[in-house]
Amino acid sequence: MTATVANELAIKANSLPDPEKGEPFLLTPGPLTTSYAVKQAMLRDWGSWDGDFRAMTAELRRRLVDLLGNERKAFECVPMQGSGSYVVEAMLGTFVPKDGKLLVLANGAYGLRAAKTMDYLGRACHLLDKGDYLPPRGEEVGQILAADPAITHVLAIHCETSSGILNPIDEISKATYAAGRKLLIDSMSAFGAIPVEPDKIRFEALVSSANKCIEGVPGFGFVLARRSELEASAGNCHSLSLDIHAQWQAMEETGQWRFTPPTHAVAAFLAALKAHEVEGGIAARGERYEANRDTLIAGMRQLGFETLLDDRWLSPIIVTFFCPVDGAFSFDRFYDLMKDQGFIIYPGKLTVVDSFRIGCIGQMDTTIMRRVVTAADLSLKQMGVVSAAPPREALQERQKLQSRPDEMGMTS
Repeated sequence: MTATVANELAIKANSLPDPEKGEPFLLTPGPLTTSYAVKQAMLRDWGSWDGDFRAMTAELRRRLVDLLGNERKAFECVPMQGSGSYVVEAMLGTFVPKDGKLLVLANGAYGLRAAKTMDYLGRACHLLDKGDYLPPRGEEVGQILAADPAITHVLAIHCETSSGILNPIDEISKATYAAGRKLLIDSMSAFGAIPVEPDKIRFEALVSSANKCIEGVPGFGFVLARRSELEASAGNCHSLSLDIHAQWQAMEETGQWRFTPPTHAVAAFLAALKAHEVEGGIAARGERYEANRDTLIAGMRQLGFETLLDDRWLSPIIVTFFCPVDGAFSFDRFYDLMKDQGFIIYPGKLTVVDSFRIGCIGQMDTTIMRRVVTAADLSLKQMGVVSAAPPREALQERQKLQSRPDEMGMTS
């Protein structure tokens, strides 16, 4: 089944939100727009210790492991209460030894947050900060690991949503294991739409969240970790509630979460997982998001907007656009006008230039993305913006950084 056909079936089955009825589309990297089937799954209460809910937890864990492909039997799924940042901290605190050292590959806010997390944990960390435009590359990872034998683990952000960049985790993985180290992946906003199969891209643990590409609602994240790594991590965590090993052990022994689970979010996530399978799994979900992205970018560029990133680094998750230099443009006003038309966009998270972001994920198709472009056009006209072009300096900086002959953007 193609992504287009599956999406049409999903729309007919679930019905997309109708802004005229008061429900806007969330053009964000999660929370995102969910189907009515996902919403309806939350209309029942569940006992957290009841056998029916334990069966739901077991099904959730099995379905997520199955998404790993051929090497799935070596992995375990451990859901953890809390937001994505909770689960990232749980992964770092559980799998990076207290006497270990982490290389954090950052090119945006979430890599920097991981480095700050390591500071809070009091564990050694080396930060490679690539700025907003460029991905970390395998060659420079190899150079850093060769120069610092104390580094035991590498953390890669799969999709850095502060810019929308899709990082090359394949080459990062190869460089990491060639140096005899271990890779941890923050795939918060990519898992479920972009393949990351451990027989093709080696890693020890990966984390993601319920309210991203699987299209569930907020409330928990999950860890997909090698069983051998889980077994070796006993007693390593700094936190009672964020101890992945303890959570895994409890679920293996009792089928229960150690502490009160987000029961309604779990029920919604199961509905979302089933819809994900019906649509055609990771490949089909990714194809729909890519079509959303391409439609959005083509339309916005026709209006004069420019993307922060060069095309080769654009993810199908979220796109960052420069704010227009036109003095009539105000992001706050633009945001309100877009919301009035049924679309909630996302402010920028960059430190160098003014920007905003538009997500491509959730219960949306290319028809909706064309409506987004139309709404942006009308919003510009209502503000009196003559040109959506960004500052010339921003384009010059992008060109300088992203057009280097080696395409590496190597840093010292």
